[in-house]
Amino acid sequence: MPDLRSLGTSGLLTPPLILGGNVFGWTADEGTSFDILDAFVAGGGTMIDTADVYSAWAPGHRGGESETVIGNWLARRGRRDDVLIATKVGFMGGLGEMVIERAIEGSLRRLRTDYVDLYYAHKDDPDTPFEETLEAFDRLVRAGKVRALGASQIEAERLSLALDTSAASGWTPYSVLQTWYSILERPRFESALAGVAGERGLGVATFYSLANGYLTGKYRSRADLSKSIRGDRVEPYLEGRGPAVLAAIDEVAEETGATCAQVALAWTAAQPGVTAPLASATSPAQLKELLGSMELRLTPDQLGRLDRASA
Repeated sequence: MPDLRSLGTSGLLTPPLILGGNVFGWTADEGTSFDILDAFVAGGGTMIDTADVYSAWAPGHRGGESETVIGNWLARRGRRDDVLIATKVGFMGGLGEMVIERAIEGSLRRLRTDYVDLYYAHKDDPDTPFEETLEAFDRLVRAGKVRALGASQIEAERLSLALDTSAASGWTPYSVLQTWYSILERPRFESALAGVAGERGLGVATFYSLANGYLTGKYRSRADLSKSIRGDRVEPYLEGRGPAVLAAIDEVAEETGATCAQVALAWTAAQPGVTAPLASATSPAQLKELLGSMELRLTPDQLGRLDRASA
C-alpha cells in the first residue's frame, strides 16, 4: 500500500494521489463512476475531490452532479469512514455567509453524509470580507459538518491575510491549499505561494498536474487535438517547453517502465511542499494507470533531468 502523507495540520492523511471527481456525472456516467471509485479505494486511494459546481458547464447540467454520484456510491457501498470527501463552495456565487450556509446543506444532501472531511473556498472572493467568510466556515467546523478547511485558487498575499484573520479571531484556519501546478507550469506555485504554504504549514493538493492530458503523451501534434473535448486547452503546450518536457518524460518512462502520466504525477508528488496531485479518470483502465504513480519513485538524476527540461 502507498505511504500516507499529512495534509498540513488538517489531521487528514492521503496517499500521493487524490481522485478528481469533476468527470463524475459528466464524461463518466454513474455506473462507470462507481467502477472508478471502487477501483480507487481498492488500490489504496482515500481522498475524493469534488465541488458543488461540478458539472454546471455541461449542457443540461446545473451543478451538483458529481456530488450526487459520489453520494449514491457511498450509499451503495454502505461505508463512509474509510474515505475522505473534499468538496468546495463559492465558484459562482461567492463566499458570503448565506451562500456558504446554503451550499454546505446542499452538498451534504447530495453526498448523503452528515459531514465532509475537507471544505474548500473554491476560489478567492475579494468582494466579501474575510471576516464574514472565515467566521461562517468556522461555524461549520464547530457544528461538526466540516472537519477541515482549505483554500483554492488564491494568491499568496490574500492567503496570508486569510490565515492572519483566522488566527486573530480564534477561528479554524485554512490548513490545505489547492493550486494549479504541473511540470509545465511551475511558476504558478513555485513562487510566493509555495513560500506561504511552507511557512504556515499548509498541505498542498495540486490540480491540472497532467496539463489537461498533454503530459500523458496523448497529444503530440495538432492532428491529435481532436482526440478529446479538451484538445483546445492542450494546443498551447505543443509549442514552447512542451515538446522538450514531454521528451524528457518519455525518456524517464522508458527507463522506469512507467507511463508518461505516471512519471508526470510522480514528479509532482516529489516536489517540495506538495502533498498530493489530483487527477481524474473516465474509465477503470485510466484509473489503474493513475494508481501506478503512487508507487513510482524517481531517482535524483531523473528528477534533475525533468527539472532542467521544464526550467
